[in-house]
Formats: sequence, structure tokens, C-alpha cells
Amino acid sequence: MKEVMAIIRINKINETKRALAKAGFPSLTATGRVFGRGKGLVDFRLIKGAEEGFPEAIAQLGSDPKMVPKRLLTLVVQDEKVDLAVKTLIKSNQTGNSGDGKIFVLPIMDSYRVRTAERGDTTLD
Repeated sequence: MKEVMAIIRINKINETKRALAKAGFPSLTATGRVFGRGKGLVDFRLIKGAEEGFPEAIAQLGSDPKMVPKRLLTLVVQDEKVDLAVKTLIKSNQTGNSGDGKIFVLPIMDSYRVRTAERGDTTLD
């Protein structure tokens, strides 16, 4: 079993959920808003606001790295389904622009279904 953790753009959540369900991954956990940043030094929404002349955006621009809101998705999948999950996440989130996100794959030792006390891969379906 593997945990597939994806940090994606907020506006891609619905498209991603649909794509994952269509690919056979209806179960996932989404964490509300998370904040982070990559190599970039500024939130691109601030640049757009500054270009449009909004004083609040202009005041926030500077050399300090800005934190950008994202969504964090996690799903646990069988080992043989990891590639499909990752490809689905990439296809539904890739814009070709900086900030498209990151995907991490981590090992999971075991899983249990609380309701029935089942254990292992059967708990993933």
C-alpha cells in the first residue's frame, strides 16, 4: 500500500475529484486550505492586483517570499495502482505554469476499517 499525497491549486479540486473517481479512486481526504510556496518569491495574484492598481496589492509586494493557498489531497492505494493515481493527478492539474503542485508517494504499513476491523488491501475498496 502507498499513500499518494498531492498539493494542488485550489481551483483544480473539483476537476481532480472527478478525474480520480473516473479512474477508480473515489475515496480521498482533502485538507481545507494549506499554505506553502515553491521557488517563487511572490503570489502571482498580488502581481496582477498591483498591475491593476490596487494599493493593497502594491503594499504587499516586496522581496519576502509569500505563502500561496493550496489544497492537500491524500489517498491510499494498492501498490499496483500508484502509477494510475499519479498519472491522473498530473493530467488533471498540469497547466505548465509554476505552482501546479507536487505529488509525494509514501509507504503505508497497514490499514484497518474501523467499522468491521478488516485489515489490509480490502479496506481500500
